[in-house]
Amino acid sequence: MAIDAVQHIRRMRGGAQSHLMRGRDREFYVVKFQNNPQHLRVLANEMLATRLAEYAGLPVPRTEIIYVNDWLVQNTPDLRIEFAGHSISCKPGLQLGVRYVCDPLEGQVFDYLPESMFTRISNSKTFAGMLAIDKWLGNANGRQAVFWKMPSDRKYTAAFVDQGYCFNAGEWTFPDLALHGVYYRNYVYTHVTGWQSFEPWLGRIEKCRPEVIEEIAGNIPPEWYGADWDALKTLVQAISARRSKVRDLIAAFRDSSRKPFPAWGKEVSQSAAQAFVM
Repeated sequence: MAIDAVQHIRRMRGGAQSHLMRGRDREFYVVKFQNNPQHLRVLANEMLATRLAEYAGLPVPRTEIIYVNDWLVQNTPDLRIEFAGHSISCKPGLQLGVRYVCDPLEGQVFDYLPESMFTRISNSKTFAGMLAIDKWLGNANGRQAVFWKMPSDRKYTAAFVDQGYCFNAGEWTFPDLALHGVYYRNYVYTHVTGWQSFEPWLGRIEKCRPEVIEEIAGNIPPEWYGADWDALKTLVQAISARRSKVRDLIAAFRDSSRKPFPAWGKEVSQSAAQAFVM
């Protein structure tokens, strides 16, 4: 069931022109509207991709359906979308809400941390798992992450956000370019020494039952994809079929000019060397 939005907090950065809002459940949500400048389908993409990543065990915010009523839109001057030089009101109705990673009044949230602080991220190895998700779901954008902590925390936690360009945004196709869906700096992949570095997430992707994908897709409001049931069915079938392609797609990134995994094979080589000495 949808959660009612009761308060607008502020505009958010980004191409979808999302808004931070509070729900009736007292939680904060980054809300993407149906008439966002990117595409209607990014709402469907966000819910489907985020929930599949959650199923695989990756740190992604919870997604919800948020109902924004007409009264709130009409009485909140900042609930507007800037599009092609024009300003229009956000469309009322069912929107996509992504739970804010922590209480914005108490926690700290950064969309960038310098490489020197990478050791202060408690779950840094999950970048490999999210790479597997992005390759599976055809993320046509760069990988986005935020880093958050509460005052009592010693380390930051990475959370993977903005899945709207999975399935090639509004196209629902899979170009599968080697540098699509990857984080912009290699240092997040320094721990990758081989296929074992992608577990347990890669294994969960490969074993994901088609019924799981179908169930998640079935919860997407039809107005988020123009009630095109055939297109959604085709997308779900493609996602299921792509489970067996993920290793090849990761390998294409591994072998690209970017050379993202400098430690690939080193763990195996060290084990072999130790066995030889013994």
